[in-house]
Amino acid sequence: MPDPGSLIYFLSDAHLGTPDHLSSLVREKKLVAFLDEVKNSASDIYFLGDLFDFWFEYKHVVPRGFARILGKMAELSDSGIRLHYFTGNHDIWLFDYLQKEIGLKLYRKPTGLTINGKHFLLAHGDGMDESDRTFRFLKQIFTNRFLQWAFARLHPNFAFRIARGWSKHSRMIHGVDPFLGKDEPLVKFALKHFSDQGFDFIILGHRHVPVDYQLTEDTRLIILGDWMTHFTYAVFDGTELKLKAKE
Repeated sequence: MPDPGSLIYFLSDAHLGTPDHLSSLVREKKLVAFLDEVKNSASDIYFLGDLFDFWFEYKHVVPRGFARILGKMAELSDSGIRLHYFTGNHDIWLFDYLQKEIGLKLYRKPTGLTINGKHFLLAHGDGMDESDRTFRFLKQIFTNRFLQWAFARLHPNFAFRIARGWSKHSRMIHGVDPFLGKDEPLVKFALKHFSDQGFDFIILGHRHVPVDYQLTEDTRLIILGDWMTHFTYAVFDGTELKLKAKE
């Protein structure tokens, strides 16, 4: 049994809100149940992006729904558990609402940290496929301040319909490819940019496949899977990092 408040959890890609309300609600309840299970053992929980399938904050309006997960996150934060959120490609337009209402810490770029002498690099993982020039171009568009301002001028009903249609269209085209080992774009990117920086663990989301891959002699690459079909997460006890699935 772990000591109270001693474990650090990592998870990503629940894509709450898709493909419909009922199936999303089933996954949301499962995720909330998991967070309730770990609340007595967790010191920190890292959400590595795409918790929501689409999120956009107007000045006075936020997306409808997600009452259970937002309530549970607020409860965890109020109890003293530190919550960390990395924006992904589906929730890139998350601004300051969750920071103010829940008290989580928001990250927009890959971030390194040291925990108990172990060096971590954390990121959602989008934009790391250097061969996907279309997506990298689109990400530049979505992060453009003027275009964000222009999108906010649309009525929410119309704007959300456009965004959810695009999200569904994107998944229908691309699907989820199997992990490609040394030919995996995330592996190539990590070897090119991070392999000489002394990381013990590189933890990413985005790919929707759970992977524990020995990147170099000293570095493990963890891809977290998702909370759509795999229901996987990683947990660090101060010494060991393990990739697990919720039973």
